[in-house]
Amino acid sequence: MKLTISVVISTYNKETSLERCLNSVSELADEIIVIDNQSQDKTVEVAKRYTKKVFSVPNQLMLNCNKNKGFEKASGDWILNLDDDEEVTPVLAKEILSLIRSHPSHNGFWIKRKNYSFGKWIQHGLWWPDKQIRLFRKGRGQFPCVHIHEYIKVDGEVGELTEPYIHYNYETVHQYLTKIDRASTSEAITLSELNYQLMWYDAIRFPVSDFLKIYFAQAGYKDGLHGLVLSLFQAFYSFCTFAKYWEMKKCQEHDIQLKDVSLELTNRKKEIQYWVLTSYIAETSSLATKVWLKIKRKFITLLQ
Repeated sequence: MKLTISVVISTYNKETSLERCLNSVSELADEIIVIDNQSQDKTVEVAKRYTKKVFSVPNQLMLNCNKNKGFEKASGDWILNLDDDEEVTPVLAKEILSLIRSHPSHNGFWIKRKNYSFGKWIQHGLWWPDKQIRLFRKGRGQFPCVHIHEYIKVDGEVGELTEPYIHYNYETVHQYLTKIDRASTSEAITLSELNYQLMWYDAIRFPVSDFLKIYFAQAGYKDGLHGLVLSLFQAFYSFCTFAKYWEMKKCQEHDIQLKDVSLELTNRKKEIQYWVLTSYIAETSSLATKVWLKIKRKFITLLQ
């Protein structure tokens, strides 16, 4: 008996990119379900060129809940979940079809996501291999609807595919700023639900920590100017999360001494120096240079 595939796509105001997504799965899918989050452009018109199963739902902050509604409407044996700015390559489609026909024992599969930002494939930082669970057996997977960046939770074992799919992540600065406005609000709500104790120094630590993690620890510097810009954007995103949570706290006043801010910045400077040296150690091929840099890094650690 042939096993079928339902492709479920959640979309909002993406008339320009949705067609690319739909066209990439038109031959793979036995069924296409589009969940439209009350778009105000021609998104629904584009969707109806490819499927009659277009459902309009209220646009809510936790979009993953609307994606779950799409999973419930799917009739296929397997579900492939996509966003409207993603694309399945022909080689990935071939791998998925071959996999389904082999009657796998796994109930879900991780798929690497190839992120393009501002016209370039970003190969470091958060953005590669950026594995996501996107293919799963009907009735065995759903989003927990707790965090905006959460993974699909699968009941059973999860395998991994070889080929990636493509994500046209950020094509303009305006698009990035629009996305982080929504995402940072969701992050702030999560902090509130966790009753996180907000401190004044989080205004510094949140963005600095994210920048150091992505640019140095995850080698974002290897992506050139794109890597630097994206790392700084991610730092800004973290600061926006702080600011929105502070706003939820009614912008509470905190008395801050200049010496405390100075000390905090000094400590972050040491942290920056540590990661700069760590990156140099990873990059140099000279054993003598590695030893010297490690000594300098150890000295910075002792001073903290």
